[in-house]
Amino acid sequence: MVLEVARFTVKPGSEAAFAAAYAEAVALLTDTPGCRSTRMLRGIESPSRFTLLVEWESLAAHQGFRSSPRFPQWRALIGPHFADTPDVEHWSDL
Repeated sequence: MVLEVARFTVKPGSEAAFAAAYAEAVALLTDTPGCRSTRMLRGIESPSRFTLLVEWESLAAHQGFRSSPRFPQWRALIGPHFADTPDVEHWSDL
């Protein structure tokens, strides 16, 4: 199992629009082979900060999503709300 942790800062004032775009886009992730679960978190002290957690069966499953037609659709929905480039890392259990 691989946990993808993606941190987003969205443009101030676009938090609700970002949340709506994510609600529309999340099926692009969850319907991808190898995606086990997703969870989006919003900062309390920093409400323009969001953290996406995606559990993948493998790093290859995530790379498959990134190289699929789903990724440009995903990015077209949520990307316009980004204030800067997302920070993405992958994690594994000990």
